[in-house]
Amino acid sequence: MYRYLNVNPSNRTTDDCLIRAIAIIFGISWEKAYTDLCNYGLLIHDMPNKDSTLSLYLRERGFKRYVMPDCPACYTIREFAEEHPYGDYILLTSGHAVPLINGTYYDTTDSGDEILTYYWKEERNGNDLQ
Repeated sequence: MYRYLNVNPSNRTTDDCLIRAIAIIFGISWEKAYTDLCNYGLLIHDMPNKDSTLSLYLRERGFKRYVMPDCPACYTIREFAEEHPYGDYILLTSGHAVPLINGTYYDTTDSGDEILTYYWKEERNGNDLQ
């Protein structure tokens, strides 16, 4: 299920989807999510929105990465959400990041038709139901 949510303090809707996803998943402010990722990027000398930075950040918080099968139109965000009613996830497409919490994905527009390329799943605290 889709729900509108924009945690950007200036109400912007572009170029910060990863920051918004992190803020929503962890229940932190947009500013904290931004500075957290910047600090991790600085630590490993990479940009805050790069996969290497995100990987380090999420792995340290109990998330595991899963890659989707390589096919042109396999699995949409909406389909994934319907089939995963429990747990916390960060879903990634070729150019977008969306948080999914207990079957609901939060975004500034309904990105449900976008094709999933990989996702991060929170695997601590018993949130490993599929």
